[in-house]
Amino acid sequence: MSEGLLPRLVEALRVLPGVGAKSAQRMAYHLLERDREGALRLAQALAEAAERVGHCVQCRDFSETEVCATCASPARDRGLVCVVESPADRLAIEQATGYRGLYFVLQGRLSPLDGIGPRQLGLDRLAQRLAGGEVRELIIATNPTVEGEATAHYLAQMARSAGVRPSRPAQGLPLGGEMEYIDRGTLAHAFGSRGEAAG
Repeated sequence: MSEGLLPRLVEALRVLPGVGAKSAQRMAYHLLERDREGALRLAQALAEAAERVGHCVQCRDFSETEVCATCASPARDRGLVCVVESPADRLAIEQATGYRGLYFVLQGRLSPLDGIGPRQLGLDRLAQRLAGGEVRELIIATNPTVEGEATAHYLAQMARSAGVRPSRPAQGLPLGGEMEYIDRGTLAHAFGSRGEAAG
């Protein structure tokens, strides 16, 4: 592909998940033909977010501040920590359940073949939180995929070795499913009737 502005725009849009060459081309043409103002707003919002959105030092979720609003809230139960794979999973739980504890966002899952181990997931930081004595239950809400289950097993062992009760959302989560795509009712039920995590 030549390096003109339009081909560069199409190529840049392909970084989005599920966007192939044709979809990227349609998006680029739409923005340039019908919505240049929207294109400028998109460019500005993307540039600002890429520059200013970082990670909370406590839970690793996306945040514009050093400590996110959830971690800073005195209304949250500090004895409960829910571990999720992604910010989208955290948002799904927050919107679908009455959960009032804190979170820890892995930003992935254990996958040795891809070079993702405990260090890449910030598990040293989680271990420090568990050792602090404030956490009484670690809710392990990783996705029910092979890597998610392996991660859950590792987390349950970590929790037990720190004297913290590990639990796992109950039935209703389909095997191989992704938390962010599960309907609210199923997620709320599974989360509300969680059981002891294996590990």
